[in-house]
Amino acid sequence: MAHTTSPLIEIHRINRIYNSETAPVKALNDVSLTIYERTFVSIVGKSGSGKSTLLNLIGGMDKPTSGEIIVGGKVISKMTPTQLASYRRTVVGMIFQSFNLITNMTALDNVALPLFFDGVPEKMRLARAAELLEMVGLSHRARHRPTELSGGEQQRVAIARALVNNPRFILADEPTGNLDSRTTEEIVALLQHLHQQGKTIVMITHDLSLAEQLSTRIITLKDGNIISDEQHEPQFQSAK
Repeated sequence: MAHTTSPLIEIHRINRIYNSETAPVKALNDVSLTIYERTFVSIVGKSGSGKSTLLNLIGGMDKPTSGEIIVGGKVISKMTPTQLASYRRTVVGMIFQSFNLITNMTALDNVALPLFFDGVPEKMRLARAAELLEMVGLSHRARHRPTELSGGEQQRVAIARALVNNPRFILADEPTGNLDSRTTEEIVALLQHLHQQGKTIVMITHDLSLAEQLSTRIITLKDGNIISDEQHEPQFQSAK
């Protein structure tokens, strides 16, 4: 299939082997794939399929045992810990199943936090965070702490935080895994909106119906191998 967009993530024959007390565990087996700009890719599979390992490698939180990962022309699989920390902060926007918000900080400060580590002045940090909270429909909750927010509100704060550095792509790890069906619909709509605005999104999920709602491509993993890789027409229809 011809692509009108350029490659963003290139994965070349990566293996990831974990040493256990009994025998080595091969979590990924010679996996190769290319993810293009402005696509919405879902990586699906059951628990133990290797999808979380792949997420950790793309996100720069782990390194492959062998093989190469190139993001935006840079080989992240050879980066130093300092370079990887910068990569995670500026190139990847991470959305976690468990939100990972700091409980004693307000929603506004949670969103602004990544900019603090980049040395952005406080006034600019807070202005950017406020702008993103408005985008996710939570400007009225800016001064609330995570414990005062619903699960869906916490995930929207987490999405705003993932966007604060204007990353090259969003990496979403089971983004609706802890949410009820109505709240899931809100997050699905928000992810769809981000993709329509041009964001590249890579989502890890065990929920095939969620993948089918959102994705332009669905990759299925089983036992550390890609068993299918298909272009897809998203089924999600915005209520707007």
